[in-house]
Amino acid sequence: MSSILSLQDATLALDSNAGRIEILHGITLDVQSGETLALVGPSGSGKSSLLMLMGGLEQATSGTITALDHDLSAMDEDALARFRRAHMGVVFQNFHLIPTMTALENVATPLELAGRKDAQERAKAELAAVGLAHRAEHYPSQMSGGEQQRVALARACAPSPRLLLADEPTGNLDHSTGETIMDLLFDLHATRNTTLVLVTHSNALAARCERVVRLKDGRIDSALTPVEARA
Repeated sequence: MSSILSLQDATLALDSNAGRIEILHGITLDVQSGETLALVGPSGSGKSSLLMLMGGLEQATSGTITALDHDLSAMDEDALARFRRAHMGVVFQNFHLIPTMTALENVATPLELAGRKDAQERAKAELAAVGLAHRAEHYPSQMSGGEQQRVALARACAPSPRLLLADEPTGNLDHSTGETIMDLLFDLHATRNTTLVLVTHSNALAARCERVVRLKDGRIDSALTPVEARA
């Protein structure tokens, strides 16, 4: 496998009322094309911040981040938005659906922004793929949390991204619904050969990944296979 995402000595520091806060320190990590990778660690260890760097949703303070041979560190916000739209799908814990849009409209929006002529048809197919064809005209407030997360998954996968980034995708769901979302995530990875990177507190979800990267105090503490992580 070849590297699809590479971080070299990446750091992240943010200014606050209390002064400058160092969040990530010298992160060096390669993500291989087609792999599944879990980012784990205690709260505050920097997992979500690292995922945001990978997706260009935060700019590294120093170091470099390369995705699909593009230097994310050198892009401005508009260029990053275009790159994400073309190559990445992002799923958040809190769904981030647009409340005034139906499920179909939520899924179609990134396709329409990308100029896809088949946006509506593609969105319908993606909703069907996550078992929600019958909810196409429903608004987020009319759906359960699990259904909203499935819509968010359909939206993330609709542009056929090479990279799928998921931040605690089962964090706001009950165990049974979380299992359904887990199965969908890994089915989408398997059928579309998408590289999957996810942040999770769930040992069961991390164990389904090919590699587990553990963070502690903003640094990589270990990078192991699930079998090694359990040893």
